Amino acid sequence: MSQATVAPAPSHWGTGRSGLVLAGLILAFAIYLTVGIITMTVPDGAEPPGPKFFPIILAVACYALAVMLTVHYVRRPEAPADTDGVETIEEPEGVRHKSFTDWRTLGLTMAGFLAFALLLDPIGWILAAALMFWVIAWAMGSGSPLKDVAVALVLSCAVQVAFSAGLGLHLPAGILDGVL
Repeated sequence: MSQATVAPAPSHWGTGRSGLVLAGLILAFAIYLTVGIITMTVPDGAEPPGPKFFPIILAVACYALAVMLTVHYVRRPEAPADTDGVETIEEPEGVRHKSFTDWRTLGLTMAGFLAFALLLDPIGWILAAALMFWVIAWAMGSGSPLKDVAVALVLSCAVQVAFSAGLGLHLPAGILDGVL
């Protein structure tokens, strides 16, 4: 039988706990949802379960996920990075996994979401969502930008049609207001 090697202890408390950033982002989103739920005006004739039902479920799930991630990364930090920038994580059963944080992809994805949030009203759902889909595909390493733009436009149009025709909800049209 082979003896599993134990990863060396982290050099400082923050080492191996980069996952706490994700827990913090999820907690911030849960707080944002909670503020939105509290400040939401519900029409008097709203049918149960009402418009607050799904956001409440989502907020509770986000709080639970943030707590679970925090407990996990505080109790079991990831092993320190190897010289090639890839971390080796030692599981209790002796199974070794390689993992790393791709900050470029994370940053581009967050920038895509931020651009979507800022551009949704001015340029509308179709263009803002297509831009976000394209940025995320590019961040994930797709090598065909024209195909990505086409797929992004088809997806955002399909969601627009599904919401408008299927649910009777209208997403922001933005600069395409007269066209849609």
